[in-house]
Amino acid sequence: MWTLVLNCGSSSLKFALLDPDTRELQLSGLAERLGLEGASLRLDRAGERRTVDLAGGAHAAALERLLAELTGLGLPGGVTAVGHRVVHGGEHFSAPALITPEVLEAIRECVPLAPLHNPANIAGIEAAQAAFPDAAQVAVFDTAFHQTMPPVAYRYAVPEAWYRQHGVRRYGFHGTSHAYVAQEAAGMLRRPLDDLNLITAHLGNGSSVCAVAGGRSVDTSMGLTPLEGLVMGTRSGDVDPGMHDYVARQAGLSLSEVTGALNRESGLLGLSGLSSDMRELEEAAGRRHEGARLALDVFVYRLAGTVARMAAALGRVDGLVFTGGIGENSSYVRAATLERLGVLGFALDEAANAAAVRGRSGRITREGTLPALVVNTNEELMIARQTREVTLGRQ
Repeated sequence: MWTLVLNCGSSSLKFALLDPDTRELQLSGLAERLGLEGASLRLDRAGERRTVDLAGGAHAAALERLLAELTGLGLPGGVTAVGHRVVHGGEHFSAPALITPEVLEAIRECVPLAPLHNPANIAGIEAAQAAFPDAAQVAVFDTAFHQTMPPVAYRYAVPEAWYRQHGVRRYGFHGTSHAYVAQEAAGMLRRPLDDLNLITAHLGNGSSVCAVAGGRSVDTSMGLTPLEGLVMGTRSGDVDPGMHDYVARQAGLSLSEVTGALNRESGLLGLSGLSSDMRELEEAAGRRHEGARLALDVFVYRLAGTVARMAAALGRVDGLVFTGGIGENSSYVRAATLERLGVLGFALDEAANAAAVRGRSGRITREGTLPALVVNTNEELMIARQTREVTLGRQ
């Protein structure tokens, strides 16, 4: 019995068809440039890859083609549920939810909080409901895992009316990834999750750190939007809020243009003047590119400082987990970060750290010191598991 996982962007649709119990992956792929010239659907199955032209079609066309592929495999009747990644659930959702008209309306109400993400998520839900009318549809929210944060962690020091009337508070993101790697880390450490205080660092083009106490999020680095927190690929992370007004006046920009630049022209790209890709920056820094070196140094400095803040939120730290594209593959970033975190009790095992790349996970600190682990995230599997839990509860 297969679960289809959908992750819809504004012009993309990532999918995976898998069994959440056995982890068996039947089919996966990515539809890109949806609604634009050159729209295509990439299908990966059993080590083989095919690309199908969608002739400019949007999400519905991609799912119709995917349904045809599943029919060819004899699988559409076996798709019992569709799990949708939904970026923002606001304060409405602290857990995955079976999609009803009321749930879909609540997701729409969160569009102002995630105007670039939730509309695409809604488009994917509506297209999937049409393509798979007999399957249960479940929303799994990036923000839900962080709804266990206490007010001291999620409230901003702003007028009370902003929170009460407009929902201005810290929500956090990457919740599915943080929850998954915390569970995996507990298994690797051979300790019950509810007995562990972990710091999880999801590092990629978007990055965030989470303090996980007994399997529950108690603090995280992202806030009202995914712009707060760490330096990221093209996002600035934390800046002085007064910068918006200052730059708007000095550069003659609107507030929307300033926010756009902080989201798309800043971060590693802005600091380096070269690239948002950590691999390119590490290579360039090796050639003594000053901008690349600065970008790496700032990234690591901010990351280490945020990990230390999460340690204060937890009180006791039992381990640090690196995940995401950078966290799983950049031995340099991990080593440089742990060097700054020696004060917490981390001591790098250089050989183990060098080996933990390209899908290999494991401990990267010396025995007898505080554990730091590399764990490969699998958000699709976590979404499938949570979707299965919701559908079983429905029966």
